Amino acid sequence: MTRITTRIAHLRAAGVSFVVELRAPLPRILHWGEDLGELADDGLAALALTADAAVVNSAPDEPRQFTVWPTEADGWSGTPAHQGHRAGTATTPRVTMTGAEEGQDTLVIALRDTVAGLDITLTYRLDPSGVLGVRSRVACPAGAPGKVPYDLAATTTLLPLPNRAQEILDFTGKWCRERSPQRGRLAFAGHVREVRRGRPGLDAPHLLTVGVPGFGFRTGEVWALHVGWSGNQRWLAERLPEGAGVHGGVLGGGELLAPGEIRLAPGDSYTSPECFFAWSAEGLDGLAGRLHTMLRSRPGHPSSPRPLTLNTWEAVYFDHRPERLLALADAAAAVGVERLVLDDGWFLGRRDDTAGLGDWTVDPQMWPQGLAPLADRVHGHGMQFGLWVEPEMVNLRSRLAREHPEWILGPSAGLGPSSRHQYVVNVAHEAAFAYLLESLDALVAEYRIDYLKWDHNRDLHEAVQRGAHDGDRPGVHAQTRALYRLMDMLRARRPGLEIESCSSGGGRVDLGVLARTDRVWASDCNDPVERQAIQRWTGQLLPPELVGTHVGGPRSHTTGRISDDPFRLITALFGHAGIEDDLTARTPEELGALTRWAALYKEVRGLLHGGRVVRADLDDDATQLHGVVATDAGSALYCWSRTETSVPGQSGRVRLPGLAPGRPYRVRIRTEAGLPAVHQIIAPAWYRAAVEGWVPMPGAVLAGAGLPMPTLNPGQALLIEVAAREPSH
Repeated sequence: MTRITTRIAHLRAAGVSFVVELRAPLPRILHWGEDLGELADDGLAALALTADAAVVNSAPDEPRQFTVWPTEADGWSGTPAHQGHRAGTATTPRVTMTGAEEGQDTLVIALRDTVAGLDITLTYRLDPSGVLGVRSRVACPAGAPGKVPYDLAATTTLLPLPNRAQEILDFTGKWCRERSPQRGRLAFAGHVREVRRGRPGLDAPHLLTVGVPGFGFRTGEVWALHVGWSGNQRWLAERLPEGAGVHGGVLGGGELLAPGEIRLAPGDSYTSPECFFAWSAEGLDGLAGRLHTMLRSRPGHPSSPRPLTLNTWEAVYFDHRPERLLALADAAAAVGVERLVLDDGWFLGRRDDTAGLGDWTVDPQMWPQGLAPLADRVHGHGMQFGLWVEPEMVNLRSRLAREHPEWILGPSAGLGPSSRHQYVVNVAHEAAFAYLLESLDALVAEYRIDYLKWDHNRDLHEAVQRGAHDGDRPGVHAQTRALYRLMDMLRARRPGLEIESCSSGGGRVDLGVLARTDRVWASDCNDPVERQAIQRWTGQLLPPELVGTHVGGPRSHTTGRISDDPFRLITALFGHAGIEDDLTARTPEELGALTRWAALYKEVRGLLHGGRVVRADLDDDATQLHGVVATDAGSALYCWSRTETSVPGQSGRVRLPGLAPGRPYRVRIRTEAGLPAVHQIIAPAWYRAAVEGWVPMPGAVLAGAGLPMPTLNPGQALLIEVAAREPSH
């Protein structure tokens, strides 16, 4: 809903208000956060009146304002909205509003930088979920005088934070430990994260959240930012002693540009990545709920049931004997797999990770009849067929590198060190782009490929495009745009093709790539101890159906840790589930357990992929309770797990979040994945009864008082199902 007066735009959706005063010379942001309701003209006027800050000591003689495009001209000493120059001049922007257009859920503001001669368009869109998407466009008009281009150094989208937002949460990580949370106080300074990897990276900020001290999953007011971009990024939360107008600080982000990367000649323009801002008064689960709702409302969001997937990597690695893979396909079909993905090792010269990347044709020595025998067997079982590719990468031991060294992204002075024995293809090179598009399209067509696992296994260092006459130019921005164009064109040619974003595991998890892919691979680590945390925090941004969650063999190939079946199977259930194991080496008993689990996944995936993700705030970090609750609170599935030992002998009563306290329910323990080993003599009475069948429970007990959970041994999990029941008469 939008309410407009002559001077103030008020966007409202799902309990969120965004208010901008459209005044000369530059609009200012009055409020972003809790819904202010249907403000009448006097209410909007009062909001504008109270937006004037005091004039403090040692400060400009007029009150500081926080505008939609903050610069030093406003008396703003924080990060500016844009930076740049024309051959060292035009470094002090003077920005004024030239127009504004308000729609039902959008506000578009036209600005003019009279010093640099730039036109700026700032677009806000408040999604029905309450998530605010912001994008800017900076243009050098076609008729602009002079021949010196404008070097755009940065654009940063900035929104205000109140003084009470003083605690910050973001993420770091490494291979097999993605999205590891880090948390602390937001001091008077800038908390700045710059991503220089050419991808978000295994240590990506993911979602930068600032909130009231002590915010948790279920409680506390929080504000968050996601930069929807797959290249270099910049994220910040900033507090200055003088504040930001009447606000306490700012939250912002955008693309991190290399020097000289964006040069605007007359007629040129730059469009920033979209930044997504979310607010919630209900903690981290409230943020996740808004983001999940937004993603699920996209026209291209996966709508069909997410097929149970088997990926062949941990089953065979580079051992691509056709007979072995045909047997694996048969075994997969027998346990209920619906999609088989042939991983790395199928293409020309690929026997290990030192050769072959770039040559996207089937190796005739390994596959004398091509992939047809395997693809046909997979399709014959009624399964989908998927294939691993890494189009953006090349080994020097490849035909592509020998024949087209000019297609490699790197400096004219010589390539730097390899990473995983590979370098980067300059996808923005038109000939390289055409080769990749035609190669991928031919594979998809010939083998009726349903799904591509699209990998990206190194950072982009010295990512410059070699120029014959004008020297080497920074290339990450062009590379990222070319990647998007390649994916978009391939999917336009092959409607129905699905793509997974994989990048050394979870190194490219962002809403830019997810605008043209169907899920992400959260991590190369399938160890359930690590996965409990990785999936928990990946889910802070993405709903479960967009996150690949596979069960591996008993011994994790990345950590060496051995885990029991229930822990592995239940952990992998809460996402787009799959298998990463050699089924031909499993016993009949193990295959039976996988078959029961596969049937369970198909039974509950409608709930898991359409409900609200909930997570409990617990005092014991060794235990976790998370689940998915139907939107009408009529059913739910929870995982209670323990990753390590801890001092408390009992958990006490643990509330099941998301249920309706006034509603009658019934509870049972699902046993298809097996029962956990417990660290107690006798389990709680309710648990013993629920293992045998349904136990009636009022919502007041489940959501209000809580259940005394069994004390599990480390590396164990159990599955709790809740369903509404009709009240007795």
